[in-house]
Amino acid sequence: MIYLKTDEEIEILRENNILVSRALAEVGKNIRPGVTTRYLDKIAEDFIRANGAEPAFLGYQGYPASICISINEQVVHGIPGDRVIEEGDIVSVDLGTFLKGFVGDSAYTFAVGDVGEEARRLLEVTKEALYKGVAQAKAGNRVGDISAAVQEYAESFGDGVVRELEGHGLGRKMHE
Repeated sequence: MIYLKTDEEIEILRENNILVSRALAEVGKNIRPGVTTRYLDKIAEDFIRANGAEPAFLGYQGYPASICISINEQVVHGIPGDRVIEEGDIVSVDLGTFLKGFVGDSAYTFAVGDVGEEARRLLEVTKEALYKGVAQAKAGNRVGDISAAVQEYAESFGDGVVRELEGHGLGRKMHE
């Protein structure tokens, strides 16, 4: 179900997602060879709390961390731990905030140092696929138009999408 938001609620969502963006940037500044994913989780939690919000993922359905962090072959929702970031890794960080009764949520993938040609190509294709999807987020279109644009673009390069995972909205609850 889609819940319509007031202008005030949309402003709170915007504020949340600006904080998410800032938190992702803070984590990104600390991604380098030799650090553990647990260390990056601590950076994110401290930053989120220092900015007056709560980590939205921490405790959600028993989840034990403030971020989801996935490296290379991991698709999504990796749990931070003792894994050490290495030169050439691609590191996806999914991060959420809870502020003023609403959730903010976004993910970003970081290249660590000199990544290989195939990883660089994948990053470029997925970024452009995102833009193709965003271009379809307009009045009169359906959510399926967004996902179709992403899938079509990815598949045109021989890549695929994980059909078991899908996008979601934002609101008062996770995955609204």
